[in-house]
Amino acid sequence: MEDKKITPQELKAALNGDIDHLVEQVAAAMNSAQPGRIINDSEEPVRDASADFRQRLYQKAIDLLQDKRLQEDFSPSADRTEPDVEE
Repeated sequence: MEDKKITPQELKAALNGDIDHLVEQVAAAMNSAQPGRIINDSEEPVRDASADFRQRLYQKAIDLLQDKRLQEDFSPSADRTEPDVEE
């Protein structure tokens, strides 16, 4: 059962460019805010970008775990019973 867990490294690899996309969206929101209105102008776009990232992160974690469990459940090497040999 221990080997059916996902690792942080696997999850990070699955995220590919998602983190970069989040950072780009946050930077764009901050840079497009008017002087004196940084919070008012950027808070909602940053919150939306963070919510989208959180949803993709969670979905990818679920997918990784399900894939790992399915691979192990259906792996031919998972069944290590010896065949009956008649002599």
